[in-house]
Amino acid sequence: MKVLITGGAGFIGSHTMDLLLARGHAVRILDALEPPVHRDRQKPDYIPADVEFQVGDVRDRSAWVKALEGVDAVFHLAAYQDYLPDFSKFFHVNAVSTALLYEIIVERKLPIRKVVVASSQAVYGEGKYVRADGSPFYPGQRPAEQLAGHVWELLDPETGAPLRPDFTDESGVRPHNSYAISKYTEEQIALNLGRRYGIPSVGMRYSIVQGPRQSFRNAYSGALRIFAMQTLAGERPVIYEDGLQLRDYVYVGDVAAANALVLEDARADYQAFNVGAGRTWTVREFARTMAEAAGRPELEPVIPGEYRFGDTRHIFSATDKLQALGWRAQGDPQRSCREYIAWAGSQADFGNYSQAAREHMKKLGAVR
Repeated sequence: MKVLITGGAGFIGSHTMDLLLARGHAVRILDALEPPVHRDRQKPDYIPADVEFQVGDVRDRSAWVKALEGVDAVFHLAAYQDYLPDFSKFFHVNAVSTALLYEIIVERKLPIRKVVVASSQAVYGEGKYVRADGSPFYPGQRPAEQLAGHVWELLDPETGAPLRPDFTDESGVRPHNSYAISKYTEEQIALNLGRRYGIPSVGMRYSIVQGPRQSFRNAYSGALRIFAMQTLAGERPVIYEDGLQLRDYVYVGDVAAANALVLEDARADYQAFNVGAGRTWTVREFARTMAEAAGRPELEPVIPGEYRFGDTRHIFSATDKLQALGWRAQGDPQRSCREYIAWAGSQADFGNYSQAAREHMKKLGAVR
């Protein structure tokens, strides 16, 4: 098949490109090369010369029309992700661009055989918890007053007892920040318009994806790149809250394999899938893993009591549904950190951009 990848010059997009090329597919990329992710709007050197490359914005109708010519399938991975309060940009880039994609497919009667869109684990908000009596509970976001008092854990609103986090499946969605809401909107556009117009479509709810090529110039989020910057600069990694947040960190190669699977398997059509690691790590554990990979195990995390407003306490995804199609996670944080450190060492302008990003988020109220 000839496959269009929007955001194909980016992190997940480029690894998906690699795997599709290895499997014999032809690839075209549509990417805006937007800073700060890309320096000076330059195409990365890991994009093969024989891959069709179109510079363009997914909010631009003419860019879509040109990029969709002669393609059989689309990975819509171009996205805006940050903790900054520029709310409208999330919806323009993530949701409106998806509506525009389907509008053009329907309007021009394009013979698209599959559309796969990048959703996110963030759509679950706090995800699934278990009460003291064993019953499931899906809490809302933590109140601002609770966070200001440095009370991090979720409490049962009826009993005041701590709630136990559990693996979250695809059944319940409760987004509570602008990025998450925009991603769930994108997913719903794809699945519902896809079904209505007979365009097989799939939503991929990625957990925290880790590995090489994750841009270090965009340091507003992403534990991998932020901890790598800090430890390679000889600084102790800075952790929000108390560092005991539970996360599942999924290796980018496993994400690319999941993308290729749903492209080629009709059983995935018109569904959303979690793409996660299948196990949990605390943020502290991850910071120590990065310090070890950087050869600086003595750099213990520093915990100043800051927090990102709108962040979740614990979130980790059940992947049974994707595993039923034959997918299995193979990577782990150790591999992700080792490969990221090796890749960072090959980048001439790699540096520590984390402190400036943190100060900017404080100024805007995203970090408190």
